[in-house]
Amino acid sequence: MTQRKAITHADLAPGPRCTDLGSKTAAFLTVLTILCGLFCFILCLIAEATRSQVTWVAEDVKGNGENYECVYSGSGKTPLLCTAVAFVGLAVAMVVEHAYMLIAISKAPPPVLLTWDPGYGPAKTITWQAGFFFVATWVCFAVGEILLLIGLSVESGHLKNWSRPRPSCLIIKQGLFSAAGVFSLLTVFLASGLYLTALRAQRISQEHESLQRQILEASVLYASPPRSPSHQISATARENPIARESHRTVQTTLIDPQAFSKSLILV
Repeated sequence: MTQRKAITHADLAPGPRCTDLGSKTAAFLTVLTILCGLFCFILCLIAEATRSQVTWVAEDVKGNGENYECVYSGSGKTPLLCTAVAFVGLAVAMVVEHAYMLIAISKAPPPVLLTWDPGYGPAKTITWQAGFFFVATWVCFAVGEILLLIGLSVESGHLKNWSRPRPSCLIIKQGLFSAAGVFSLLTVFLASGLYLTALRAQRISQEHESLQRQILEASVLYASPPRSPSHQISATARENPIARESHRTVQTTLIDPQAFSKSLILV
């Protein structure tokens, strides 16, 4: 025999939409953003390990002694490719994450951080947290992208004839790509913190709105005047014919007491 499962209110409630902050889509995009940040960090480490270096070579010049010229250690294709992928990947991850959060917040039933009372306790704290995460995320993103852009411009300057000696050579200082990778990690983690703060703000806003609704319903219920007993009996009599007959018998007994006493004497 098969057992039937009872249908509850949770089963009938509509599930979260794909544009909700608490949906699986939002969680997937957040995890994907963190993975993109880790991938960009690894690419930056590869670029740091394979960055072009300079070797100075002395050449004899007739009548002028020795002349030093620099030679690149490689063409810079590997660090250039890694830097370009990290630059584009971090930008796409940031744009997708923040665009989704903007759409989710704008389509939320109670607009997050906008329906709270000014005197509500957690409102100010979460507002400051959201502002901090937002500003810090974009600052780290801008610094990381600028460092990657510097690496792109320098490494792309000697793709051709890189083994030819030249009087001056421009190279990336040690640690620039590593710093760009660190800022990439900070960017994605701060973006995740911003998402969690917005999700917490929405849930607290919904709980606060539900509490206000319950208080309003309770105040309306207790503020309504109580009904009189006769009004309740008449209302019950209209709904139930048996109650109507019993109410009529009670009225007859109360109106004609002499008839009731005579019936008792005859008995």
